[in-house]
Amino acid sequence: MSMATRTDTQSPVLHVADSHDLIRVHGARVNNLKDVSIEIPKRRLTVFTGVSGSGKSSLVFGTIAAESQRLINETYSAFVQGFMPTLARPEVDVLEGLTTAILVDQQRMGADPRSTVGTATDTNAMLRILFSRLGQPHIGPPSAYAFNVPSVRASGAITVERGAKKAVKATFNRTGGMCPRCEGRGTVSDIDLTQLYDDSKSLNEGALTIPGYSMDGWYGRIFGGCGFFDPDKPIRKYTKKELHDLLHKEPTKIKVDGINLTYEGLIPKIQKSMLSKDVDALQPHVRAFVERAMTFTVCPECDGTRLSEGARSSKIEGLSIADACATQISDLADWVRGLDEPSVAPLLGALLGTLDSFVEIGLGYLSLDRPAGTLSGGEAQRVKMIRHLGSSLTDTTYVFDEPTAGLHPHDIQRMNDLLLRLRDKGNTVLVVEHKPETIVIADHVVDLGPGAGTAGGAVCFEGTVEGLRAGGTITGRHFDDRAAVKETVRKPTGTLEIRGATANNLKGVDVDIPLGVLAVVTGVAGSGKSSLVHGSIPAGEGVVSVDQGTIRGSRRSNPATYTGLLDPIRKAFAKVNGVKPALFSANSEGACPTCNGAGVIYTDLAMMAGVASTCEECEGKRFQAAVLDHHLGGRDISEVLAMSVTEAEEFFGAGEAHTPAAHRILGRLADVGLGYLTIGQPLTTLSGGERQRLKLATHMAEKGGVYILDEPTTGLHLADVEQLLGLLDRLVDSGKSVIVIEHHQAVMAHADWIIDLGPGAGHDGGRIVFEGTPADLVAARSTLTGEHLAAYVGT
Repeated sequence: MSMATRTDTQSPVLHVADSHDLIRVHGARVNNLKDVSIEIPKRRLTVFTGVSGSGKSSLVFGTIAAESQRLINETYSAFVQGFMPTLARPEVDVLEGLTTAILVDQQRMGADPRSTVGTATDTNAMLRILFSRLGQPHIGPPSAYAFNVPSVRASGAITVERGAKKAVKATFNRTGGMCPRCEGRGTVSDIDLTQLYDDSKSLNEGALTIPGYSMDGWYGRIFGGCGFFDPDKPIRKYTKKELHDLLHKEPTKIKVDGINLTYEGLIPKIQKSMLSKDVDALQPHVRAFVERAMTFTVCPECDGTRLSEGARSSKIEGLSIADACATQISDLADWVRGLDEPSVAPLLGALLGTLDSFVEIGLGYLSLDRPAGTLSGGEAQRVKMIRHLGSSLTDTTYVFDEPTAGLHPHDIQRMNDLLLRLRDKGNTVLVVEHKPETIVIADHVVDLGPGAGTAGGAVCFEGTVEGLRAGGTITGRHFDDRAAVKETVRKPTGTLEIRGATANNLKGVDVDIPLGVLAVVTGVAGSGKSSLVHGSIPAGEGVVSVDQGTIRGSRRSNPATYTGLLDPIRKAFAKVNGVKPALFSANSEGACPTCNGAGVIYTDLAMMAGVASTCEECEGKRFQAAVLDHHLGGRDISEVLAMSVTEAEEFFGAGEAHTPAAHRILGRLADVGLGYLTIGQPLTTLSGGERQRLKLATHMAEKGGVYILDEPTTGLHLADVEQLLGLLDRLVDSGKSVIVIEHHQAVMAHADWIIDLGPGAGHDGGRIVFEGTPADLVAARSTLTGEHLAAYVGT
């Protein structure tokens, strides 16, 4: 009898090593957590729910994941740790049973123009090796197919020191695949001359339309006194040489009124002073000019493929690497399946595995050359997941932040399967989520609350989904909420006509979007919703577009500075105390000298995430001690900035601190459901949904007639969605048109008009499959959305 078939009949005694099956958290006090103690089962799927701001992220990311990260860093030698940020230990008494944590968050991917879906997932690297082995004609190593590698040729003498020195003549060649014209970016920038000057006028008549270039100041004296052209002659009458001098002349010393000056052509001058600077750091009017004057066109040499001619000439079965990257991933997977080449079989297997993961996770509609910066938050999160799906690690903790963001109900099912697959491999999966469709699959639920901000931070419920439904918490009560389809819908006041839209995957779409009502654009992920709305409605006069992109701002920006709330507050403080307003700005005279008003000392570590430590002098208050002696209504400026929106609204509403201008802005912030935010909280710490609602509050005062919102329910609890719907109704009733891109069924049911795109994603989408009222959509059940909505409203 062979050893392999011998079976052990007696049951194994429970090994002590198997008893560690809980992650225990005791006394967590990060942010607003109030001494939270919970036990999370390992190798199970645990979902954390609760209203926005209830402390879910503080518990999952700020405590459990942060401590896991810190402990991993401590396993390195002291030498290596010297180069790493010292992470502060989260405020918690006991954390036991932690495992390695892998975070999959919704931070948008880097918007570097050379970063694409292919380079972010290593798929590109595999394709490059494939082409360098099989491509005909053979043009070189894998780097020859990389649009991030320029070609280099060098020759010269090098000295070899071996015994007697001798010089050797050597040449060095590296073949890269970067297109030399656009340097691997796919687009070339050009300057639109009509935005620089009005050629029918002369310089003295004010032909120049560049901000700051008026003829009254220094520029007028330089242009008038340089003698290269006549300042009274209209620009269109200039000779070739005069026009060249005006636009391109290299720096030349000139003398004007006895003063030595340098004259330089307009283009090199604005190139240095405006175009080479970070667009977001410029003043608004200069930024508007730069955006008008700079035009980006597809690179004429590589046709936007970013690759050199050589790299495009090498093909496998008629397809070049540029064609492969431009193909929809689901089709590329079929092409790879058809390649039969035993010499590279393992490579083909790995490549196919990755491409199939894309399709499985619902991203088969992307192409590998899609710039990473153009992915939505949910897409970016799923692209990051691809790397973990094929991983052979088990017994790790995966932490997801709203994995269903940006997913149609049809796609949520797929996401659930993936989360369960990760769990079944023996991993602990922690998910922060609001959607009942995902909460349902949890083995264990932790509900935080009961409210937001200071009213939250406690565990309201811990247990199974059935227990949550029966429990009396906000999440439990709203769990089976179903919005009903509206009985009557508003009548449109007009229409916005879109004709022949072809952005991305749209197939020449013609559609009339009704104005004066709440219109919802929906469809599965990748069906072309954003392409239709953002690509076809010009962001001109009267159109306010509110998306979830990061708010341009530094660690110093906070809701008070972003919404313009700080101005009336500073003036009120200054008036009562008889000093100047600049003292009450942490970015101006009142700043703490040690940390320059940032509240933290920031250590930049070149190759890793930087680390911030609280400033010891001002204890994170950001102001000089002298400023804090000035009070308004019994509070100093740092105490006011530490208030939540709700508190501040009360504080500035009446009494000594009565400030109508501040009170109005705070009212708008409370309207969009941000009552729990502290007004001095850095913008960099807000979630995508919070950022979007902050932008919405800021834009509500504008004169816009059409509001475009991109998934405003992201990060909203079921209970907060009702508040958002009330806000959208108020906007429409005040005469605005609201167009919402949304998957949330409550919002669809509440719409006056629905436009459904599909039927599938990528090249299977891009068509209008339904337009009409929600009631008609439910009655017809002709599309995926219709079926899911009908099931949701329970007809």
